[in-house]
Amino acid sequence: MKLIDVYNKRILSGELAPDANQMRTLQALQDLTAQLEMLKPRSSWAVVNLFKKEHQKPRGIYIYGGVGRGKSMLMDLFFEASTIEKKRRVHFHEFMQKIHEDLHEARKENISEAIRPVAQEIISQVKLLCFDEMQITDITDAMIVGRLFEFFFDAGMVIVSTSNRHPEELYKNGLNRSLFLPFIKMINQKLDVLNLDSTTDHRQNTSSKNVSYFYPLNEVTFNRIEQLWNIISKGSSEPLVLKNKKREILIPFHTKGIARIEFNDLCKKALGPSDYILIAKTFDILMITNVPVLGKDNNNEAKRFVTLIDTLYENEIKLIISSEAKPEELYQDGPGAFEFVRTASRLKEMQSENWGAKLPNIN
Repeated sequence: MKLIDVYNKRILSGELAPDANQMRTLQALQDLTAQLEMLKPRSSWAVVNLFKKEHQKPRGIYIYGGVGRGKSMLMDLFFEASTIEKKRRVHFHEFMQKIHEDLHEARKENISEAIRPVAQEIISQVKLLCFDEMQITDITDAMIVGRLFEFFFDAGMVIVSTSNRHPEELYKNGLNRSLFLPFIKMINQKLDVLNLDSTTDHRQNTSSKNVSYFYPLNEVTFNRIEQLWNIISKGSSEPLVLKNKKREILIPFHTKGIARIEFNDLCKKALGPSDYILIAKTFDILMITNVPVLGKDNNNEAKRFVTLIDTLYENEIKLIISSEAKPEELYQDGPGAFEFVRTASRLKEMQSENWGAKLPNIN
């Protein structure tokens, strides 16, 4: 079934609302699907360029636009429809975390150019690579991603990516950004850059009968959080220590796939993406209490919170939060305010009654 047919079927079922801008982007993805289907199988992918003639190379796609516009949904439809044998869909944060781990292992073996074997290993396994939510926030990632993509494009890998930013806006105002500019030029040369400029945030159209986000931090919120926790935990919980390599993560309260933990224990401590992935793989429901207003004064905590929410979202974890403010007012002043718009949108979507495990109604 063609991508557009799948999309129209979802509209007819009421799962999606019609959106002309989404349809235009979907047509480009449909064209790429057809180009990939026309490729003849090759005996080897890992070392040589898969496509011998320049005109045979399908161009990848970079989709950017505001939060909740359907970028990830369209890319997922494309990914599911593609019958190419070696394909991978990954959140960009998670991908870079794995790259850092692989580079660390390669350097321990005293390999002079550690990034080369890391890239070649991916190339040997992947022909189509789909990134969700590409964003660059530090100089280390900025330098690594440029070299990686050089290897990927040289090998003929097809890349599709979503982002909230136009390529020219990536790593904006970052340290030594001039060193990152060749990567931006490469993206513009190798990928078709499409703006999904829909004016509708589709995440805000979801039902939210089961309240799971409580604010502000007052006695009413405290009582509702306690009531909900007592119901879902059935009044019984105990601490749990998760081990991530040499690091231990203390979960103060847990029971049967449900956990409760303070914001400071998750975001004030030096935890990273791999820690949050472990938490997401361990629990189905996570309650995070006492989330403060974020900004330039606690920017490190804010960065970790964004990474945490991205990880929980990707793993479809049911999230319960008590917070000082509603999602769109949590982070309004600071260097990460632009990126947090996506986080706020995701927090709203995660309140939907169709998201994750069912919660009792305590209203």
